[in-house]
Amino acid sequence: MTDPQRLTERRQTDARAELINQLAPGSALEADAYRLAFADPEFLMRRETRGIRLQLEMLKPDLDQSEQGIENTIVVFGSARFVSPEQAQTLLREALASGDAAALQVAQRQVRNARYYDHARRFSQRVAEYSAHHRGNERLFIATGGGPGIMEAANRGAHEMGAPSVGLNIALPHEQQPNPYVTPSLSFKFHYFAMRKMHFMMRAKALVAFPGGFGTLDELFEVITLVQTGKAKPVPIVLFGSDYWKRLLNVDLLVEEGVISRQDLALFTYVDEPLAAWEVIRAFYCL
Repeated sequence: MTDPQRLTERRQTDARAELINQLAPGSALEADAYRLAFADPEFLMRRETRGIRLQLEMLKPDLDQSEQGIENTIVVFGSARFVSPEQAQTLLREALASGDAAALQVAQRQVRNARYYDHARRFSQRVAEYSAHHRGNERLFIATGGGPGIMEAANRGAHEMGAPSVGLNIALPHEQQPNPYVTPSLSFKFHYFAMRKMHFMMRAKALVAFPGGFGTLDELFEVITLVQTGKAKPVPIVLFGSDYWKRLLNVDLLVEEGVISRQDLALFTYVDEPLAAWEVIRAFYCL
């Protein structure tokens, strides 16, 4: 049994541990009083400088995207655990060969859900195709969390069309690497979830949420809440995979119990095909 946490315990932020992990093997992060403050990682990793780190996570991705002409994005969320149809078929063959019933069940589920990977990829290709014929602020760019699964599929679709795409990755206890399809100069890593989510919304002209878990729900409901409360401008919010979302979310219950208004149901739209998702966005902006 682990020791209980003490209410008065002040734990050092994991940002310092993250920096140490990036040092060359055998090197150490040592304090140096004579270093310039802004060039002193030991100082910047202190608990008291958290506000500065928040500002830096706000500023760096903003400046880099602006300099590369990324002004309008379509944000694609979804499960990091879904794999491509090709990988799903490989897993299925391996499971069949092993005779492992549990592995076979998982592989069959992966094959079933791989269609979402393919849909995300094709949706992004459509967005990239549109933007290839436009310039400046009329262009739309795919932005994802930069990880595997649906995020990879969306970045992959843009990459295959020769379009840049954004990845807003997050440092996690189990290391998550950016997928290989994010444009390298637009691949960002965050420590703070709050800053990462803010960057998703800063340039978002639409949100397309594919089936996913807690992370997808967290991001989806934050966007819905911001739009519902008027803290963010209305944008198309597309729930891809109507069967999944309607089984997961009983929004009619929310209306019946009076915790949301019936007009709040108009904040999002269900779709089941990549072209239908694009049509919702196209109609919203009269593209």
